Amino acid sequence: QVQLVESGGGLVQAGGSLRLSCAASRSIFRNNAMGWYRQAPGKQRELVAAITNGGNTNYADSVKGRFTISRDNAKNTVYLQMNSLKPEDTAVYYCNSKYYNNYGVPVGPNYWGQGTQVTVSS
Repeated sequence: QVQLVESGGGLVQAGGSLRLSCAASRSIFRNNAMGWYRQAPGKQRELVAAITNGGNTNYADSVKGRFTISRDNAKNTVYLQMNSLKPEDTAVYYCNSKYYNNYGVPVGPNYWGQGTQVTVSS
């Protein structure tokens, strides 16, 4: 069964840190780009960070310098280390898996985890 399972969310004070984990089925991890998205109440889902199967990363401007995405190919797991958290980081965070062909075109299904809540108090 293809699945993404997030963990690590919770309640933290502003300035604190959390690390999110997303364990993926091997079939949708090894050759796929992995990403973290978030959705705050009343807002659209937005990309937070992404990492290709080759390890290239990109970040939303709002989290650059504070968040770090990484992947452990041996464990089929992607992580999001979140430091210097702010109240505006409060959202449900979703793990995403997507395959891109050699031309950078997404191919096939877009996989999502169930989401994990991150709440940052001021």
